[in-house]
Amino acid sequence: MNIAILSRNAKLYSTRRLIEAAEERGHTVKVIDALRCYMNITANNPKVHYKGEVLDGFDAIIPRIGASITFYGTAVLRQFEMMGVYPLNESVAISRSRDKLRSLQLLSRRGVGLPVTGFAHSPDDVNDLLQSVGGAPVVIKLLEGTQGKGVVLAETHSAAESVIEAFQGLKANILVQEFIQEAKGADLRCFVIGGKVVASMKRQAKEGEFRSNLHQGGSATLTRITPEERATAVRAAKIMGLNVCGVDLLRSNHGPVVMEVNSSPGIEGIETATNKDIAGQIIAFIEKNARPHNTRTKGKG
Repeated sequence: MNIAILSRNAKLYSTRRLIEAAEERGHTVKVIDALRCYMNITANNPKVHYKGEVLDGFDAIIPRIGASITFYGTAVLRQFEMMGVYPLNESVAISRSRDKLRSLQLLSRRGVGLPVTGFAHSPDDVNDLLQSVGGAPVVIKLLEGTQGKGVVLAETHSAAESVIEAFQGLKANILVQEFIQEAKGADLRCFVIGGKVVASMKRQAKEGEFRSNLHQGGSATLTRITPEERATAVRAAKIMGLNVCGVDLLRSNHGPVVMEVNSSPGIEGIETATNKDIAGQIIAFIEKNARPHNTRTKGKG
């Protein structure tokens, strides 16, 4: 097969491993920077141009679209979908998962376990907002934040008020969530491919930190997940409409709760922690499912 990878940097571990895995299985791979693409939008003849050439002849495309370029990256991916190229994850599903509020609302509608969450822009009554999620301590997140950035733990009511007022000054949309203290700074990353959890790891925050993201200095170890945790991760991926994703769970006193569904999960941490060939499994999934125009909007919303 002829496979395209939408990635801004071919030297990134995840992109490099996908190239290696595809070439080992006899496929041809081309890495494409989404921001260097430009599109010819015309009736019945969609095209993508790249560095002066028309891109065509691809059987499948793997989107590795960073959060900062979601809008343009998904537009490029959508153009490839219109051309009949099979996407590992569809543009609509990626956009859905990147919108933190929308994704939480969709998961909530389907009864998936979540931390109690409040959403606000300029709340008239900060006290009421905090009480609605159970009061301090609370986690306050910028809606547009990624990789643990723009996330603050407010341990007291007055600290929470100060943080919310500061974010209000930035005219920012914020999420306020209950702090799952019993998780003790750890979460679970469940890697889902084709409706199955193929690997899982426990991420532990460094000393004095509550964010377990590896980008924030957290560590990762192999872990076994419960059947309930496995089912929750699979349901979350299905609701988002993602074929491949990382589902981040917290172990709470009332069962597993979903923190985030990541449509471009990093491969390095999960491969290192589990010693599994995740990149190879992704390519195997593409081999099984890639067909022209095999795209549809999965789920609702």
